[in-house]
Amino acid sequence: MAQEQPKSAPPCGGDVIARGIAKHVIDGRTFVLDDGREVRLAAIEVPPVESGAAPGAAAAKAALDALVGGDDIVLRHADIATDRYGRLVAYAYAVRDGDELFAQGELIASGFATVGDHVGSRPCALALLKGENAARSAKLGLWADSHYDVLDAEVPADVLARRGRFALVEGRVVSVRESGATIYVNFGRRWSEDFTVTVLKRNERNFTAAGLDLRGLTGRRIRVRGWIEARGGPWIEAENPEQIETADVR
Repeated sequence: MAQEQPKSAPPCGGDVIARGIAKHVIDGRTFVLDDGREVRLAAIEVPPVESGAAPGAAAAKAALDALVGGDDIVLRHADIATDRYGRLVAYAYAVRDGDELFAQGELIASGFATVGDHVGSRPCALALLKGENAARSAKLGLWADSHYDVLDAEVPADVLARRGRFALVEGRVVSVRESGATIYVNFGRRWSEDFTVTVLKRNERNFTAAGLDLRGLTGRRIRVRGWIEARGGPWIEAENPEQIETADVR
């Protein structure tokens, strides 16, 4: 009799931290277990359900409900154990016929979620980014709506219009400068108007360890994800290497 092959390790998440049944889905990344604990999916962003928010919130919620609603759920360790509201933050796997269906991976691959600004594990980040890029190229789910088009760094007014929202921005780096404790990745020459990405020097080693040379980005086309803020022109603070992808071909 042939030996049963060992199951491969899950793509994202560490040790199992909890199990339960997904009884109620709140939004595209949040659900409640049968014991009352609220779970927030790690490593992804989805449209918020608040009134007047971006389109697609109902579709993302329905997609998560179809993935986990009523199923036995295995929750695996994420870098952050709980959020400020006391919700469990975890990688979620729905158990079906003995197999574990990775909720975050399925949501991203079907286009109903984007990779967030913090994943933690580099292999996990690369797997999720690959799925997102494929979904965006095929215009699946949210990517079929022009609201989710990647913003052009050369049109800072459009980027600034998303202030306070999570977004993807792409453009060519004009220069990389340092000042004090901060590295500035500039997409224009007018700091008071153009889009900029900032990285605290103390975080630079995280990018270097991931094979990303920040000072070598000048002239490169990159795609950045994060929360849009304003300091003169629009900017994103990058704390983690998964926030920056090279988008050109060398």
